[in-house]
Amino acid sequence: MKAAEFDYLRPSNLGAALDLLANESADVQILAGGQSLMPMMNFRLAQPELLVDLNGLEELQFIRQTDSHIQIGSMTRYCELETSSLIQQHVPLLSIALPHIAHSAIRNRGTIGGSTALADPAAEMPALLIALNATIVTRSREGQRSTEASKFFLGLYETALDSGELIESISIPKSTTGSACGFYELARRHGDYAMAGVAVTAQRTDPINDARVVFFAISDRAIRAETVENHLNGLSELTEEGLENARKEIDKLDFHGDLNAEVSTKRHLAKVVFKRAIEEMMR
Repeated sequence: MKAAEFDYLRPSNLGAALDLLANESADVQILAGGQSLMPMMNFRLAQPELLVDLNGLEELQFIRQTDSHIQIGSMTRYCELETSSLIQQHVPLLSIALPHIAHSAIRNRGTIGGSTALADPAAEMPALLIALNATIVTRSREGQRSTEASKFFLGLYETALDSGELIESISIPKSTTGSACGFYELARRHGDYAMAGVAVTAQRTDPINDARVVFFAISDRAIRAETVENHLNGLSELTEEGLENARKEIDKLDFHGDLNAEVSTKRHLAKVVFKRAIEEMMR
């Protein structure tokens, strides 16, 4: 199939883009990387009246640092994140996970803002941003606002974005001395959507503290497993007993089946990826 007819505009600056998004008389969709939207349009799962292409907005394409954070423009492509020395040095979890996101051809076009706004429950980025305690910075003609990643993803392809808003940037705290991370996902083939995956961060002090465990591809959104975290925090070392106590809490999560696996399989795979991600974090 081919996409239904639509109008196409490519604004030259952020203000012009926001003016177009403020048009409430038309169904407006943003084109960022297009790696999800274009197939959806071709299958007519999405039929926007107006497509607003953000690829000309250089002001949304950046990776920079402050004393405490890494700031990433929403139109920054995955391939740029993969090769960024700032990401490698200060956000190691992203560096570990990025090669698992689809294939290189997709990462050459896909953007961090596009994946964040889509909120696909099987995608890695929402879980990574929650695990990293990131902040999503959005903008409309009315101004700018910030939302914690843990409060941004609301459900299946549902976010806290308001009408007329776009994602401007993402702010991630720099890793600190003693911080550690782990990531693992299981897919039928490398590059396919995961059947289950998890991102883990913690302070490997004595005891372990500030653990964040976020699963993806098991429910209608990325899920932070706070009861699992509670069993990790306070441990002086990660024994087999401590790990098993944490794994038991995974059974209490809200699992959803999909085309890849039913609920019972998802539950089993979640325990597998959790154990492997923890082992990676503790190396």
